[in-house]
Amino acid sequence: MPTRLLIVENQPLTRIGICSVIARESDVELISETDNAADGFTKFRELRPDVTILGLRFPDSCSIDDLDNYFIEDSNAKIIVLAEHAGDAEIAKALKKGAAGYICKDVSPEELLKAIHTVAAGKKYIPADIAQILSENIGKEELTPTESTILGMIVGGMSNKEIAFALDISENTVKTHNQNIYGKIGVSDRTSAATTAIRRGLVRVDL
Repeated sequence: MPTRLLIVENQPLTRIGICSVIARESDVELISETDNAADGFTKFRELRPDVTILGLRFPDSCSIDDLDNYFIEDSNAKIIVLAEHAGDAEIAKALKKGAAGYICKDVSPEELLKAIHTVAAGKKYIPADIAQILSENIGKEELTPTESTILGMIVGGMSNKEIAFALDISENTVKTHNQNIYGKIGVSDRTSAATTAIRRGLVRVDL
């Protein structure tokens, strides 16, 4: 029996590319595809695919936040998260929530198929380059909720004064948080903190 696949991804070219790869395979059957997160979950619930490829971001949602719903619906769901880039914080969160695999949109056709077959067999699939990124950050102290909020504000270009006003705290407190953030993510200034936050997926940036 071929592996029954559902694709939930909002970028048409990415979706078409995956479909074209699957169309050449006899052991993977595309049962449905959609560009809408809510419709994707409805199709998942109705069709019960063997494997679901789930895009990371949609205009109104982030799939990592939706993963809980998939596993509430089916505790054995096999989901491969499809992302723009390898942000280690997002990977770790997706895997912690139960995702069976994580690939980026520049994945080769061969690796895409390998991911599908591996996950269908009940195993985890993490490409070597992504595994390397994860290993480099194992053991690093996580940001507190307040630090995550402030880091997001830094990425948004807000000054210490603006952050202090928004959070109703003193500028000195903001500066203390900044130093704690810099130490945890291994940077020494605001610019590096912002670029590192985006690269590692430590904050959500809607493009």
